[in-house]
Amino acid sequence: MRRAIFPGSFDPITLGHLDIINRSIPLFDEIIIAIGVNADKKYMFPLEERKRFIEETFKREDSISVITYEGLTIDLCKKYEADFILRGLRNPADFEFEKAIAHTNRRLSKIETIFLLTAADTSYISSSIVRDVIRNGGNYKVLVPPAVEVK
Repeated sequence: MRRAIFPGSFDPITLGHLDIINRSIPLFDEIIIAIGVNADKKYMFPLEERKRFIEETFKREDSISVITYEGLTIDLCKKYEADFILRGLRNPADFEFEKAIAHTNRRLSKIETIFLLTAADTSYISSSIVRDVIRNGGNYKVLVPPAVEVK
């Protein structure tokens, strides 16, 4: 069984995340989208709402599940017997940041990190940009899956 954990805060999930996940489905038997909880971080969307956005987006995809977690991603991988961490890369800065984490994770465990480049048409989208668009009353709908709703 090829099982991957796709960790992130998903505040909110974007079309860039969607691209990475959809392109990963044929690569893995199961993908666990893991919403990390960081007590020091201030989120725009509550945890349960972020989870609902993702579950709604992938409700017809049996190979995808959504969980929340605290702590190290490698500990989560061990708990769910996942041999892979899935990460998306938008730009060189993402690569440098993610490379350091991947090296650390491999040093601490046998878990491999698989990187996918985001598609050119979504590579500019980040959750922080989406939050800024929302805060300023812009049309965020063109940046996120339909399940993401601002109330």
